[in-house]
Amino acid sequence: YFPLGERKFEAMLAELEKAEHFIFLEYFIVDEGVMWGQILEILAKKAAQGVDVRVMYDGTCEFALLPRDYPRRLKKLGIRCKVFAPVTPFVSTCYNYRDHRKILVIDGHTAFNGGVNLADEYINRKVLHGHWKDTAVRVTGEAVRGFTLMFLQMWAVEEPAEEDFSPYLDASGPAEGEGWVMPYGDSPFDRENVGEMVYMDILNRAVKYVHITTPYLIIDQEMITALTTAAKSGLDVRIITPHIPDKWYVHALTRAYYEVLIEAGVRIFEYTPGFIHAKTFTVDDEYGVVGTINLDYRSLYLHFECAAWMYRCSCIQDMREDFLQTQAKSQEITLEQSQQVSPLTRLVRSVLRLFAPLM
Repeated sequence: YFPLGERKFEAMLAELEKAEHFIFLEYFIVDEGVMWGQILEILAKKAAQGVDVRVMYDGTCEFALLPRDYPRRLKKLGIRCKVFAPVTPFVSTCYNYRDHRKILVIDGHTAFNGGVNLADEYINRKVLHGHWKDTAVRVTGEAVRGFTLMFLQMWAVEEPAEEDFSPYLDASGPAEGEGWVMPYGDSPFDRENVGEMVYMDILNRAVKYVHITTPYLIIDQEMITALTTAAKSGLDVRIITPHIPDKWYVHALTRAYYEVLIEAGVRIFEYTPGFIHAKTFTVDDEYGVVGTINLDYRSLYLHFECAAWMYRCSCIQDMREDFLQTQAKSQEITLEQSQQVSPLTRLVRSVLRLFAPLM
């Protein structure tokens, strides 16, 4: 478990240097800078050595981060690259369906997942909204096959899978540590809201506490009911959200849900040093989830997402300690504070709820 993007970055570089057969990267955001520059240097070196290197990023990067010909630039380095759902000038509802996953698979035996994208703000080399707090996990063993499969499914989404993927799926090695890990993905094109179902199951399964970090809190009535019922049942339910937002309107809508949750006994904290981008659930010192799935409409219903569900892994205790340390740097929101809003603010929040699916 990595409590900061900087820690994940260091581990990524070390593992990438060991790659011998293949490297798969699938990220929502890739931005040129210190982080991506160092990673790209290793990828180009490995490609020159004959390693199968593939990179996939979401089409929204073409708005402001990467040029449209970037896949061709990577091809010259021996790196195969695809852009998921490139954005074209025509208006389409399919633009809502973004690839929000963050996956790195190395040789089939090691995988990384979590909230950390490949951009300098995620390792605090660039300051945008105060200190950027994010988390990630490294997975080894048979569970890596799940992340490999998710990557290959997205890689082949726009073309028939003529390639034989079995060598990549059969490449897992022995696991490090104890416990059980189950990677899982979510897609807007099936009838299963897996991300939300896992969170709901965790809330129903807990007997002592549920500690949550999320950058956005834009939830439907089902999730409100699950959170409030858990708190009313006597569970210690705590949520940490950002104090410094990346989008003011999303933060305004996040705060709109504070009152109903706090009234039910949910404790809410805002991360005072800056922006918390981590998406984690820690439960009863036994269960944990680290991944890409926010508690908002887009992540739960519209995006391609992924996460690692863990049971009795040693890192769950690390997650609990990290949550408590993060809480110590945060300010708790009282019921009075959540209620002290002007009529205009309440009106703005009501209007913003109408546009929640677009946020």
